[in-house]
Amino acid sequence: MGQDGFVLFPEGINFLPLRANIEEPRLGVMYFPDNANLKVDIGNSSDLIGYKWDSGASFFTMGIDFMAYGLASSFAGNRLQIDALDGFFGGNASFTRNYGDYDFQIRARIIHNSAHLVDGSYNLSADEWRNKRYPVAYTRDFGEVTTAFRKFSYSYDYRIYGSVSYSTLVRPGQIKKYAFNTGAEFNFDTGPKVGGKQLKIISAYHMSLEGTPEYQAVHHIMAGVKFGGSYNKGVVFYISYFAGKNMFSEYFEENIKKLTAGFFVDF
Repeated sequence: MGQDGFVLFPEGINFLPLRANIEEPRLGVMYFPDNANLKVDIGNSSDLIGYKWDSGASFFTMGIDFMAYGLASSFAGNRLQIDALDGFFGGNASFTRNYGDYDFQIRARIIHNSAHLVDGSYNLSADEWRNKRYPVAYTRDFGEVTTAFRKFSYSYDYRIYGSVSYSTLVRPGQIKKYAFNTGAEFNFDTGPKVGGKQLKIISAYHMSLEGTPEYQAVHHIMAGVKFGGSYNKGVVFYISYFAGKNMFSEYFEENIKKLTAGFFVDF
């Protein structure tokens, strides 16, 4: 399993970001075919220190999460301008216990999230915001605890999880402080390798229950392929369907349904 003791800057990530959860650190692009807009993700999660015991079967880490995603759209004759932006930063503590062919995991995060309308929403020549919609002072400071179960076999593996979060500060005030998440991820071996990396078929589903202001389910389902191990470094190409409250917090009260395509990097 590995040598026990403290590890400074451990390799990889103890708790890999949840694939279909929008609010996870990643590097990638999501494309919306209906209007040619993009969701652009720039972020990373890094474990800074860890401790192993039980011959490496138990692993505890502490790390940081810095991420942002922006809506790139076209407005007033300008293409691919950043319209809205969500930023997140904070830290996490993660624990994994291995039992041979399965893992039990817990991740706790403390995150500050703020959202902004930016110059891609502003028509400078007309001196007005798009659709006369003005910026909302949106903020969430929240703690979140996620538990997960990972199962491994020769040709496939999966992870199921659930979480609860509580915001100590929310703005606007009509947003509920509690939120709930659940979901599942599946990875299937295809046999061939590309560039020495295993090609896998992946699928994932994430559901959030958020009060904005009434509690409503937000669904995101995706499927695609990954070049690389299930929970190792690699790149994912996917198509997905998103339905529920807008993923960009400046538009938190809007309901949307989007078919998307994109890619992101597992680091």
